[in-house]
Amino acid sequence: MNHSPFAGFDHEGPIRFSVLIPAHNEENYIGKCLDSIAAAAAPYPNQTEVIVILNRCTDRTEEIARAYGCVTLVDDSKNLSMIRNAGARIARGEFIVTIDADSMMTERMLTEIDSHLASGSYIGGGAAAKFERMSAGIVVSAILLIVPLLFKYGAVSIGIFWCRKSDFDAIGGFNEKMLMAEDADFAHRLKKWGKRQGKKYGTIKKAQMITSCRKFDKHGDWALVKQPSIIFAYLRGTDKDYADKTYYENQGR
Repeated sequence: MNHSPFAGFDHEGPIRFSVLIPAHNEENYIGKCLDSIAAAAAPYPNQTEVIVILNRCTDRTEEIARAYGCVTLVDDSKNLSMIRNAGARIARGEFIVTIDADSMMTERMLTEIDSHLASGSYIGGGAAAKFERMSAGIVVSAILLIVPLLFKYGAVSIGIFWCRKSDFDAIGGFNEKMLMAEDADFAHRLKKWGKRQGKKYGTIKKAQMITSCRKFDKHGDWALVKQPSIIFAYLRGTDKDYADKTYYENQGR
């Protein structure tokens, strides 16, 4: 890219959004993710920083991130909570937003987040999501995973979370004891924190997250149906073997 769409680390003006992206060998995906963030950040020139947390990368992920003007740091933990929290510690924005490197946000995402938080009614929340393609196997797999998470945590979002940095810090960020389902756990705790302050946990519907199907492409659309043990491991959240197999020993999220 010839011109950075994001506020670099040397930018001295106010930062409204800090977007956190964990990245493990994401050279095939992160460019589309960053393009989508740049489009969403257009109404906020020089007010959006993107922090890419490089996790054991051996490809061009760092090169691509730097070409876009992203802030980068290295965290080699096999723990997505630790990885995201490392990014949050250096974040300068008023608002924290998370997204996975193989996902994209539609262009109204940041304006919707801004509107929700400016209203004073929301503590933060998630966003509507869809896969880049759909099939019967993907639909059934999503149901098998989401329904028990709703019963256990009462709030489910995938990939994108948003809140004020002050509230992110107040709940301790992502739970570093969780190796899987850390996203549902974060949503649950943020929702509880908001309730204490008379605020709601919101799900943005006028903008969406679009995520890749690379795990389905690799393992098959019916993989979760054929291996329900993965779902049970996800619900437990602390199974290191399954976490390594699902996230860290293969492609990162």
